[in-house]
Amino acid sequence: MSERFTLDGAMRTIDEAVRSTPGPVLLVGFSLGGYLSIHYAGLQRQPIAALLAASCGTQPHRLILWGWRGLAGVIHRFPDRGLLLNNTLLKFFVRDRQLVDDVLAGGVALEVMDDVLRELRPLAIRDSLARVSQPVTLVNGRLDHFRLQERRYLRATVDGRLVHIAGATHLVSLTQPERFNTVLLETAAAAGIA
Repeated sequence: MSERFTLDGAMRTIDEAVRSTPGPVLLVGFSLGGYLSIHYAGLQRQPIAALLAASCGTQPHRLILWGWRGLAGVIHRFPDRGLLLNNTLLKFFVRDRQLVDDVLAGGVALEVMDDVLRELRPLAIRDSLARVSQPVTLVNGRLDHFRLQERRYLRATVDGRLVHIAGATHLVSLTQPERFNTVLLETAAAAGIA
């Protein structure tokens, strides 16, 4: 939680996880993890069997990132750095109390928000997707606000599919976990991962 976020550091972490996994790898990322997984897969450092990227259907454009950095800067000035706001929004959008408790138990990396938003600037998601030869599954909740370019992303893939999950918000794996897990298991099975 106290480590500064860098794109290179994130790529090293994913690389270590992929290298240490025996057998075929299904690389799965959600939101920021989705962007990072797409970028990693596009670098073609290590072979993966398939990629599932969820809730990351809008290119992190400079102006959008600048706006988010401004908002994050304001929230970071709160006495608790925005922890209450984060937890309140999570409880509002995710109705399953056990899932909320699980997320909150993991903690929130509030100190790295500016680092993350700054480091996302060089990502070119469509270019990365075009370099991935393995099957790509893009998953978005129908109510997700980060899916504006999902069709462009799909067109950029060599072997891709786009899955919408009804009733799901940006937090697709938490607001509709059963449906999300079904897509995840289908993607693993199609890639030959048991």
